[in-house]
Amino acid sequence: MSKKLATLISASIVFAPAVSAVELYKDNKNTVEVGGYLDVRVINTQNETEVVNGTSRINFGFTRKLKKDWTALALVEWGVNPVGSSDIIYNNRFESIQDEFLYNRLGYAGLSHEKYGQLTIGKQWGAWYDVVYGTNNSFVWDGNAAGVYTYNKDDGAVNGTGRGDKLVQYRYSYNDFSFAVQAQLKNSEFYTCDVTDISEEECEALWNSGDSAAQEVEFNYTFGASVTYTPTDMLTLTAGINRGEFDLTFGDGSTRNVEDLIYGAGIMWGNIDKPGLYVAANVNKNKNHDTDNIGRLIKDAIGIETFASYRFDNDFRPFIAYNMFDAGDDYVIQPNFNADPNDIFKRQFAVIGLHYLIDEDTIAYIEARKDFSDFESDNDDQQAQMEQSEDDGIAFGFRYKF
Repeated sequence: MSKKLATLISASIVFAPAVSAVELYKDNKNTVEVGGYLDVRVINTQNETEVVNGTSRINFGFTRKLKKDWTALALVEWGVNPVGSSDIIYNNRFESIQDEFLYNRLGYAGLSHEKYGQLTIGKQWGAWYDVVYGTNNSFVWDGNAAGVYTYNKDDGAVNGTGRGDKLVQYRYSYNDFSFAVQAQLKNSEFYTCDVTDISEEECEALWNSGDSAAQEVEFNYTFGASVTYTPTDMLTLTAGINRGEFDLTFGDGSTRNVEDLIYGAGIMWGNIDKPGLYVAANVNKNKNHDTDNIGRLIKDAIGIETFASYRFDNDFRPFIAYNMFDAGDDYVIQPNFNADPNDIFKRQFAVIGLHYLIDEDTIAYIEARKDFSDFESDNDDQQAQMEQSEDDGIAFGFRYKF
């Protein structure tokens, strides 16, 4: 297998957040690898101190050599909760509140060829993640401004920017450039109402009665693309876009189309796993792409993430990160329940931390977050809800890669 093809397949199987992989089996045709890590931590935030899961996961990667230099590949990955059920919500890692011991993170299969590129189908990291993954290196508070973990800090499955559901994705590399294009082929339909304390079944009944306060929403296909340029071993430049559409039909028969759009660029210098300086930043502009902390769709927002670290020769790696997601005021798209045009939503925080790489696959860490967010609403209850999941915090833990 050529070096270029092997690199393309390896990137697909263990793509960011990068994990090690151990070869379980190999013959002249097939290879099986296992990867992942266990991450456990103690965290203090929102006046609570608990032991929680730190996004632990396990994955199995498969490759098979085929005729005429083709290679088949597949991957399955599950999130693992080794510490038991925990209901603390500590800002932005949705995995920490999973009740199941195992839950699906990734699962796809495809074909790869050095000359023709790689095609994969299934639940996989979206093309948009290529643009912004460089700042995703804090273990506990890894940013929520890049448009990846959308819809109140979920995994980006719905609009394909994170671990996208039902993706068809094509990747190709040429010299210093890498490209990705994708289509999310799904059909989803649900009901929303501009009424508080109502179930979806009650909302559907209200829509069937012809009430204009109820909407049937279709959010189906999304499309994305990214380009990565690596002119030197130290410098990486990225850019990309992702787009979908909401089709709203109101109870009175009127309709509306709403665009879900995000686009932006990123830059990285260095390699976080190697000694020396590593710096990354990205910026995005988005519309109708994410929600505030009480689930209201945000009309327009700007997101910025930055990350800087330095790995010393003694294998200590201090870092600092800053994240800002600014929807400003007048951000709530109409119609929306209890929408106030004067509401302000600006998620903003800094993280400092220290990682000690006992070896390349065994890391002890401590991280602290300082919140600078600005949430304002004339509705005191809604303001309190928006503020609840954004707070200062400190955590220490241990990550064991395998």
